[in-house]
Amino acid sequence: MWQIWLIIAGLFFVAEMITVGFLVFWLGVGALFAMVVSFFTSNLIAQTTVFVISSALLILITKPFVKKFVDVKPTKTNAFSIIGKKALVIKEINPIKSTGQIKVNGEVWTAETENDEIIAEGSEVEILQIKGVKVVVKELAVAIQK
Repeated sequence: MWQIWLIIAGLFFVAEMITVGFLVFWLGVGALFAMVVSFFTSNLIAQTTVFVISSALLILITKPFVKKFVDVKPTKTNAFSIIGKKALVIKEINPIKSTGQIKVNGEVWTAETENDEIIAEGSEVEILQIKGVKVVVKELAVAIQK
């Protein structure tokens, strides 16, 4: 019976190489524990119990440890890092004419407004989101000078 547990362990290890979750590995280790138990007893229930319990314990014990090192927060790409920033309108944003460009961080982006409003060239806007290759902006309130 030990040969079967060895084959099962090998299949789990191969499956782990294909996946990225670092979960199937512990099933392979559990199968190796069951293989060791098979040297002492031919009771299939005892072997399976060792496999299930050892695999479950290894997964539960190592999950926080692995998560500490593997849990990577998504990195903001260059594009999404501009959301919330202020930009300058360099070409009038007009949904009727389908025109509009802004400049932020030295980059020029095609722009549209969230409410299909017209924003004049030279206005300051805030970037709300990125929709495809365009940014969605809203005009910042202009302070009235007396």
